[in-house]
Amino acid sequence: MTPRYFAGFAAVVIGFGLCSAAFAQSTAELGQSSGPDRMERLIAGAQAEGELSFYTSLPVLTTTQITEAFEEKYGVAVTMYRAESSQLLQRTANEARAGRHVVDVVESAAGEVEAMEREQLLQPVNLPVFEHLSEGAAVPGRAWVASRLTIFVVAYNTNLVRPADVPQSFRDLLDPKWNGKIGIEAENANWLMSVSDIAGRDSTLALFNEIVDTNGMSARRGHTLLVNLVASGEVPVGINAYHEHVDQARERGAPVDYVFMPPLIAMPLSVAVFRNAPNPHAAILFMDFLLNDAQQMIADQMMIPTNTNYPSRANEPDFQILDVAKYVDENQQWLELYRELFSGR
Repeated sequence: MTPRYFAGFAAVVIGFGLCSAAFAQSTAELGQSSGPDRMERLIAGAQAEGELSFYTSLPVLTTTQITEAFEEKYGVAVTMYRAESSQLLQRTANEARAGRHVVDVVESAAGEVEAMEREQLLQPVNLPVFEHLSEGAAVPGRAWVASRLTIFVVAYNTNLVRPADVPQSFRDLLDPKWNGKIGIEAENANWLMSVSDIAGRDSTLALFNEIVDTNGMSARRGHTLLVNLVASGEVPVGINAYHEHVDQARERGAPVDYVFMPPLIAMPLSVAVFRNAPNPHAAILFMDFLLNDAQQMIADQMMIPTNTNYPSRANEPDFQILDVAKYVDENQQWLELYRELFSGR
């Protein structure tokens, strides 16, 4: 992610009206609406709007399943733009500067969505589904809501790494047998911050510095790419992969597995509606859908849903959730440290 976007970008916030005067309500009003006919009013308004713009970093398969299910259920056409979280942040920043309000809903890494909220681009809402979410997923007054979790794991190629050799701690990676065999995602500074907060900053940085000096580290941009390289054997071990990417690859028959390496960190990914959503009824309806019906699709793809009515398929032990606000505050310094450690040498 690019530090200057966390440093702040100009937000242009203007009013808007719906084409249909019968449903002329703002996202703020709709987000707090209640009553027994709440869903009927949302559905009628969304169908009058007829469309929805959705920005996301969800995997393509999951995104397609969710948007097609929403279209089939409600008859509202979804236009989807998919990119990395940092690219979504940059795109919304540029659109805000230009005074263009074209997106209704975003679902992406919570750090970037938190940055959007700080620029007042997002609208806090209150939905009945919040009472079914895991602790901390929805916070009163906060615009974004955790929709899923992903756990950072150490992935390895099962054809190249014997069960007895699978590392059980990061210190195990100091063994010379790992020389030239370790990969890492190139931008996971949030993971480094979280590990350092738990294990101690000085000792954590010293350990990873020693690992790089001893055995090297191949930094690769993108979590999907990292797991694909582990599966191909080009990078036998990837030390901060997303758990669901490994599970999905293993289900497709790839020779990959992972180990939960302490300290175990989970990253929240979040959904939010935009303050100036051009289709406010569809935006609120889609957020509700993503936290209800779509949670089963999220679980089916090995991600961890936050709606407790939909059990996760992942066999995850206890983990600590990444401190999103702290990372947004300290993003630049951790990104610089991360690049110095892993990408600059």
